[in-house]
Amino acid sequence: MSFNLFSLNPHLLQAIQHCGYTAPTPIQQQAIPPILERRDLLGLAQTGTGKTAAFALPMVQHLMQSPGKHVRALILAPTRELAEQINEFVCTMTRNTRLRSVVVYGGVSKQAQITKIRNGVDIVVACPGRLLDLLSDKAVDLGQVETLVLDEADHMFDKGFLPDIRRILRQLPKERQSLVFSATMPAEIRHLAEDILRDPVTVQINPTRSVASIAHVLYAVEQGQKTDLLMHLLKDEEMATTLIFTRTKHKAKNLALKLAQSGFKATSLQGNLSQNKRQQALDGFKNGAFNVLVATDIAARGIDVAGISHVVNYDMPDTAEAYIHRTGRTGRASLTGEALTFATGEDGRMIRLIEQVIDARLRRQTVATLPPARPLPPEVREEKTRPGTPSHTPRKGGKGGSESRPRRESSAGSSVFGFTRRSK
Repeated sequence: MSFNLFSLNPHLLQAIQHCGYTAPTPIQQQAIPPILERRDLLGLAQTGTGKTAAFALPMVQHLMQSPGKHVRALILAPTRELAEQINEFVCTMTRNTRLRSVVVYGGVSKQAQITKIRNGVDIVVACPGRLLDLLSDKAVDLGQVETLVLDEADHMFDKGFLPDIRRILRQLPKERQSLVFSATMPAEIRHLAEDILRDPVTVQINPTRSVASIAHVLYAVEQGQKTDLLMHLLKDEEMATTLIFTRTKHKAKNLALKLAQSGFKATSLQGNLSQNKRQQALDGFKNGAFNVLVATDIAARGIDVAGISHVVNYDMPDTAEAYIHRTGRTGRASLTGEALTFATGEDGRMIRLIEQVIDARLRRQTVATLPPARPLPPEVREEKTRPGTPSHTPRKGGKGGSESRPRRESSAGSSVFGFTRRSK
């Protein structure tokens, strides 16, 4: 399928082509047509499926058809990183047009944001807290917004933003297009969607589709052995670009420091960092100054870095949905990747839940140089593998039924905003 089938503005098609993108992703194929028709939409899809383009392209198309001089589109995001990335994409698609956008979040100068708004913007991409500050200061008027987007609504709820969102909604006109995107649908988000969406189209992308390109590996390990195991893998495995998840920001900071002191190019992304430090860490991970990034789930929201080869669950995620979110950052587009999970004896229930959700068994693997850990519960145990056994589940179609390592394509075949990108 081609983007030409959407009858987009020639400028948008040129911008898409200039970026090297060819075929729309499944959520783009299903969501763009009804959004172009100005229908409300509920999109259920995980990070990395191309949600940003799914709502931004038809939104920009609509704004280009009838230019105005006020805020006409509002996009709400749960984190500064995600807001920045959405705004970056919008700016790419609106370059050399009269449309202007601004990104709004806390931790940086409020006055600079106010100045941009007063100079005239069509699109505001915002985190709820700072936007409420600007509304209190009467620095922004949302009374003529035509399109509202709530991105990653489930994490809006996780961060306690729903009361703020409802306050913001009262500042918007009732006659508008509303688009809600979420990876999961807890009751609170379903109620919010029911309140703000009118006769919506529902688009759901099965999150388990992404696991086919990911090798899922499980290591049984004692809590005190996790750092030794991690360093062993980083030294001995081909872990080119690695994203590591911990449960707390304190642990993320300390683990990154230990790795850096041991000679790894590691940094952390966690809530105690200033916005400047957070941006430095993320930029360094993108440009290769760091090849190991340690993060918490909340801090990692919005990370969209091409070519992540490995995701490591240093701490077991709290939910199977969080596992999908974490591991979905590798194995995107034409790339393959590995998801490595460290499990202690208390993690048996979560392992079972994860395997049910992804409909696959995590490959049990051991490291001969480490003392044996307490065995996993019998119901999640597998026959003991020999040291040196391939560390991932055999793929269909490979020689002899398995491969020693997944093959990763060059970064030229990467996906940045969820498009399928043409190799140059």
